[in-house]
Amino acid sequence: MNLFFRHIALIVSISLFPGMLSGLAENRNRDKTGKSNSINEEIFIQPDNERLLRNPLNGWVVYGSTRAQNDFWKKYDNMNVPALGRSVKVSDYAHTLYIRSSWTDMNPQDGVYGWHTDEGLKQLIQNAKDRKMRLAFRIVVDSRDKGYTFTPQFVKDAGAKGYVNRGKWSPFPDDPVFQKYFEKFIKAFAKEFNNPAEVDFIDGFSLGKWGEYHTVLYSTGDNTPRKAVFEWMTGLYLKHFTKVPVVVNYHRWIGTEKDWIDDSKYDRESESLLDDAIRKGYSLRHDAFGMGTYYGSWERRFAEKYRFRVPIIMEGGWIIKKHSYWTDPRNYRRNYPQDVRLGEFEDAKEAHVNMMDFRNGETESWFEDSFGLVQKFISEGGYRLYPDKVSLPIEVKNNSEIKIYHRWNNMGWGYCPTNIPQWNQKYKVAFALFDNNGQIKYTFVDHNTDLSKWIKDSPTEYELVLDNKKIKKGNYTWAVGLVDVTSENKIGLEMAVKGEFLREGWLKLAEVKF
Repeated sequence: MNLFFRHIALIVSISLFPGMLSGLAENRNRDKTGKSNSINEEIFIQPDNERLLRNPLNGWVVYGSTRAQNDFWKKYDNMNVPALGRSVKVSDYAHTLYIRSSWTDMNPQDGVYGWHTDEGLKQLIQNAKDRKMRLAFRIVVDSRDKGYTFTPQFVKDAGAKGYVNRGKWSPFPDDPVFQKYFEKFIKAFAKEFNNPAEVDFIDGFSLGKWGEYHTVLYSTGDNTPRKAVFEWMTGLYLKHFTKVPVVVNYHRWIGTEKDWIDDSKYDRESESLLDDAIRKGYSLRHDAFGMGTYYGSWERRFAEKYRFRVPIIMEGGWIIKKHSYWTDPRNYRRNYPQDVRLGEFEDAKEAHVNMMDFRNGETESWFEDSFGLVQKFISEGGYRLYPDKVSLPIEVKNNSEIKIYHRWNNMGWGYCPTNIPQWNQKYKVAFALFDNNGQIKYTFVDHNTDLSKWIKDSPTEYELVLDNKKIKKGNYTWAVGLVDVTSENKIGLEMAVKGEFLREGWLKLAEVKF
C-alpha cells in the first residue's frame, strides 16, 4: 500500500510556507503501548521548472581553451538575446567551463605545468570560479588539423616516435617513450584537478583527431596495438581520477585508423571496447549530435543501451559558419541555423543527455536564434530532483522512534548518476532540525535513497525511522536537502523546488516540538 495513505488524513488546505500546501493529519506514530507519541504533518511541495540548478554533470557547458581570446569573458558576459530584447550573461545559463587544451600548453616543459605558469589559463579558470562555474577538461595530443604541435617538443626530443602531417608532429600512441611522459603528465594533472568540488568531468581519452579517438595512427601501420593502447589509456585515467567522472566518446570506429564512411558500416570491436571502459568506470560523450552521418543508428542504439546506466554528455557537430550543414542527411534548410540547433536538441533529448554545449563560434547562435531551446533544456534536460510530498512529525511527546515518509521525483529527461564509481552513492536525502537561532542541531540521512533510480514520471517513496532519544526537548524546524555524505553531510545538490530555504540550501518544511 502507498506509504502516504497508511493513515486516514484530514488535509487542511492552508499554506504554512511559500510554495507549499500543508495539512495537519491524523497520522500518529505509536509506542509499544499503543499510545500516540507524535503527530505527523503532510506537506506538499511545489516544483520549480525554471531556475538554473548548479549541479554536477548537469546543464549547459561553455567551451574555452588555454588560448582563449582576451575578450572571451566580455563577450560571454554580454550575449545578445533578441527574444529578450537585451543582453545576458552566459554564466547565468551555464555553470561548467570546458577547457579543451593541447598537451603542449598544459605541459610545455618536462615537469612544468600550465596551471602553475600560464597566466592566460590561470585567469580563465579564476574567471570561471568567480562566476560560480565548475571546470571540465580535454587534453589533446594529436596535431592534425591544428595550428601548432599539440605534443610537447621535449617528448619528441626524448626519442618518441611519431608522424608528421601538414608540418605538425604527433606521437604514435603505442610508443613507450610517449606513454612514459604522458603517464607522468596525467599523474600531475590529476593531483591538481581530481577535485569534485571544482571539476565536473574529465575527457579520458586524448587520442586521434580532436581527441575523439577515431582516425588513430599506430607505429605498426595497422590496428594491431589498438586494444593494448585502449586498456593502457583507460587504466591510466581511472587510476588517477578517482573522484571526478571520466568520459569516453562512443562511436562505431573506436581506436581505429578509419573515419566515418556511411551509417551502415561500423567496426565490430568498438562496442566491446566501450563496454569494457564502462565496466571499469567510464561515462559517455559524443561529439557529433545533430550530424546525420556521424551520429547515426549505431550511436543511437548504443546510447539507448546505456540509458540511465551512465550519464551521457553531448556536443553538437555542425559549425554553422564553416560546415555545409545543408548537405546533412537530415535535410537542414540552407542558411537556417535554427534547424541545426533543433536537430542537436532533438538528438540530445532522444539520448537523454545530462549536458549540452555552448561551443566556440556556436554560442551566439543558441542565444540569438534558438534561445527558447536554451531555456527548454534547463527546464527539461539533465536531472531536476524534488520531493513532492513529505510526512513528518510536528509534535513528539515521548522519547521513542518517529517516522518520516517522503516521495521524490525527477522532472528531467536525464538522471542523477550516483551509481558511477567516482560518486559511489555519495548523494543522499537528509532531514535536519534547526534551532531557533538558525543552526543545524541534528541531521538524519536516509541511506536507503538511491538518486540514480529517480527517473522522470516514476515517483519513488521512502520511509525513514528515527530514534529521537538523543534529541533534547525544545522547539525546532524541520528541513530537507540532498547532502554529500563525503562532505560532512553538507548540501551537495540543489533541488528543483519553490519554497523558503534556510542556510546552506536546506528547504524549510515545518515547525516541530520535542
